[in-house]
Amino acid sequence: MNQISIAQSFVLKNKNIIFKNRIVKSAMSEGLASKRHLPTINLFRLYEEWAKGGAGLIITGNVMVDDKALGEPRNIVLENDKNLELFKKWAEAGTKNSTHLWMQINHPGKQVLKGVVKEALAPSAIPFDSELQRFFPMCRALSHKEIKEIIQRFAKTAKLAKLAGFTGVQIHAAHGYLISQFLSPRHNQREDEWGGTVENRFRFLLEIYRSIRSEVGQGFPIGVKINSSDFMKAGFSEEESQFVISELDGLGIDLIEISGGTYERPELFGKNVKPSTAKREAYFLDYAEKLKQKTAVPLVLTGGFRTRSAMDEALKTGATDFIGLARPMALYPDYANKLLFKKVSELSIKPIKTGLSFIDDIGLMELTWYSQQLERIGKGKSTKPHFSPLLSLFLTLFKNGRDTFQKRRV
Repeated sequence: MNQISIAQSFVLKNKNIIFKNRIVKSAMSEGLASKRHLPTINLFRLYEEWAKGGAGLIITGNVMVDDKALGEPRNIVLENDKNLELFKKWAEAGTKNSTHLWMQINHPGKQVLKGVVKEALAPSAIPFDSELQRFFPMCRALSHKEIKEIIQRFAKTAKLAKLAGFTGVQIHAAHGYLISQFLSPRHNQREDEWGGTVENRFRFLLEIYRSIRSEVGQGFPIGVKINSSDFMKAGFSEEESQFVISELDGLGIDLIEISGGTYERPELFGKNVKPSTAKREAYFLDYAEKLKQKTAVPLVLTGGFRTRSAMDEALKTGATDFIGLARPMALYPDYANKLLFKKVSELSIKPIKTGLSFIDDIGLMELTWYSQQLERIGKGKSTKPHFSPLLSLFLTLFKNGRDTFQKRRV
């Protein structure tokens, strides 16, 4: 067993890119875009706080590649260079303190809230389970031409991110968004070259990676966030996930972030965690250990970590190369420094529960509650770790109702 710790630096293979430590601020949806889906001063302030907070790598919340495909009302969109100066200011804020800042790029597919977009797009016209479908419009299947157009949108957004000063990009292929939908045999039931076998279902992500690489060059880092499993019957399995990651490794992917679940099965928020898993903290540690036996690609393991001792142990055993933190960084933007300088030994975060089962049983409430904490940081205010989830829900309904009305007026 080696003596690696979260404080040690890491050199990205074949890139000579150095991360000052092993802590990654994982992506969270900020909901801080302007009405035109552009970065704002509150977003700059939030990312400057995170950069000062000590993480070696910050990954942004999802930036959408198409302003007609928004997962939420205040998503940021980067599809042309008309307002690139705002993205340059964002990159400048997030790269202070020798911090790397990677833009997470995404297309939501059919995972779009009702009223936010005119239509929902997916690999196949398959609805969610009824309990979740109430939040989303019905979807239609993408045409071959539309699939090709989306692939090029990912490449263009990545190229613009590089021009703006972001130090890398992360392709979001997890949590039930469009790429995740293509990977899943549950949601992708196409009979053409984009569906069927895992090789075909992987083709969409493969072509996105290749197109991005052709635009940004070999020296610019590209990462992928992917599920270890969807944790659903007939969904994306561990074996398929291992196959996809091995293929990406062979293509030259620079960093893989492991997560799991979707909003149908929100394991990403710690739902249904076994006691043995909770003891080791990291939700997907067992999977990461198995994956490391098959691939040498650098890994970020996100979800569940709360103590430095567990983080260091995961690094020492070689199960992961980086520790991803999301919710702790939403409550304490300087949590990385607290860990690095041993000013905190353990963090306890309570589940976000409204008391309404049809809300609590899916992951949407977690997103909104933490987005409100990020909004406070962006305004220069302190977070409220004990803020009422029920009050958070009422505020969310009010805000989304207003934003939805504005969207429909446009």
